[in-house]
Amino acid sequence: MKVGILGGTFNPIHIGHLILAEEVREKLDLDRIIFVPAYLPPHKDSSCVISADHRYAMVRLAIRNNKNFSVSDIEIKRDGLSYTIDTIRELKKIYAKDELYFIIGSDLLNYLGEWKDLDDIMGMVKFVVATRPGYPLDKIPSHISKISIRAVDISAYQIRQAIRENKSFRYLVPEAVFNYINKKKLYK
Repeated sequence: MKVGILGGTFNPIHIGHLILAEEVREKLDLDRIIFVPAYLPPHKDSSCVISADHRYAMVRLAIRNNKNFSVSDIEIKRDGLSYTIDTIRELKKIYAKDELYFIIGSDLLNYLGEWKDLDDIMGMVKFVVATRPGYPLDKIPSHISKISIRAVDISAYQIRQAIRENKSFRYLVPEAVFNYINKKKLYK
């Protein structure tokens, strides 16, 4: 099997994440995409990150109708900072017979130099970078696969900002996620 891994804070998950996952799955002919919410992302200010339980629940709601998508709580169960290398090592044990593709958006390229054990990660998975508006793919090393996807200029930051300012964020997230955020009064 060909398995894509899409990690992230998903604070909250939005339609940009889903479009990215579906287009990469289709273009690389992947059998499934596993969403892996971070417990504590090492390169982000965690003061505005809501609990991992809420983020995990929102990912489950967002992907529940796509048989090719699943979610893993591997980083949430591990606790502490979520380093990609640790997650990849664990997933390599679980999916030992499968080909793993690690997917990131081009917005993360500027931070690759800060990643723990990046060379080891590159040796364990096929590394895939997908386009993101405002983050061109021209400075990507040749050993990283590039995939152009539909331009969807949405960020979790914009969604959180809209919620704080009491503006509409409907249609930026799946309906079930929209309802969950409102019911739980998140990001206020």
